Amino acid sequence: MPRVYNFSAGPSMLPQGVLRRSADELEDYNNTGMSVMEMSHRSKTFMAVYEKVYAKLRRVMDIPDTHEALFLQGGATLQFASIPMNLMKGHESADYAITGFFSNKAYVEGQKYGGARVALSTKSSDYTIIPLQSSFTVDPKAAYFHYCHNNTIFGSRWPYMPETENVPLVCDMSSSILSEPVDVSKYGIIYAGAQKNMGPSGLTVVIVRRDLMGNALPYTPSVMDYAAQSQGESMVNTPPTYGIYLLGLVLDWLENLGGVTAIEKRNREKAKLLYDLIDDSNLYRASIAADSRSMMNVTFNLGNVELDAEFVKQAAKRGLVSLAGHRATGGIRASIYNAMPIEGVRALCDFMKEFEFDYGK
Repeated sequence: MPRVYNFSAGPSMLPQGVLRRSADELEDYNNTGMSVMEMSHRSKTFMAVYEKVYAKLRRVMDIPDTHEALFLQGGATLQFASIPMNLMKGHESADYAITGFFSNKAYVEGQKYGGARVALSTKSSDYTIIPLQSSFTVDPKAAYFHYCHNNTIFGSRWPYMPETENVPLVCDMSSSILSEPVDVSKYGIIYAGAQKNMGPSGLTVVIVRRDLMGNALPYTPSVMDYAAQSQGESMVNTPPTYGIYLLGLVLDWLENLGGVTAIEKRNREKAKLLYDLIDDSNLYRASIAADSRSMMNVTFNLGNVELDAEFVKQAAKRGLVSLAGHRATGGIRASIYNAMPIEGVRALCDFMKEFEFDYGK
């Protein structure tokens, strides 16, 4: 069967070059006679893989020496607990911006390990906007300010970086990491599940400012203690070895394209194609305010659930798959992460024009 254009929100498609190279090396990596997924994480061969990937990530994201990069497990969800466990000691509360499903999950989890204050919430707008900085305040005594940069489910994106003065800025970048340049030095913690822009599910990247490590709550498990993981080179437990290896291949692919600056240009072009079509249409209805729209997850609907379902069904027959919106929202969601080629977005746009011709009023 030919390859489809996979618009899944995650796990998502990987670059074909990465798939092919990993297939070529699957049974015999670097003349070792074994796969990376079979070798000891303490072996010289794997440690060389780890060190190369670690260096590549630092280079691609321009991570300063003030910050550590960790390769962990448990997804972004485990970080909802790890963050307060590592940062809450000595503080009464932390601030949370609730702009969607996952930022709310982070807030609920954070309440278990100390005070958690809702600095802002866009629930009343059905999470369709990102408010201006002037519409909320940050508690200057907060342990940190947490927000989710890109809302995978609803399809919104922060168009600016929140100003928090001396309060550490903590950001869930699971669905936007590596999609555009980021000034890592401005953040206390950046964390992301790998399964959208970095590789397969199973790996979680955590970038943490070094001065925020070493003050974990006393009951923090060692696998969740950033200082312990940093000292152990992310190997307090057996790390997700194959996920780390595949991240390295993705970073090679990204660097060959020109890095995050080049991929941002391509991502903006892909998103513009879809949003321009939606805005000019009489059938498709955008879900998110124009100034808060995601580059990664384009959400819209056709006015009724039956027509949404027919759209998804017919699209799949054209090799355009995983376009159904999240069960919490319905509608349509086209996730166009880094690995989605512009040809896939053009194919979707062509289908959307034909579908509107047949079903539009």
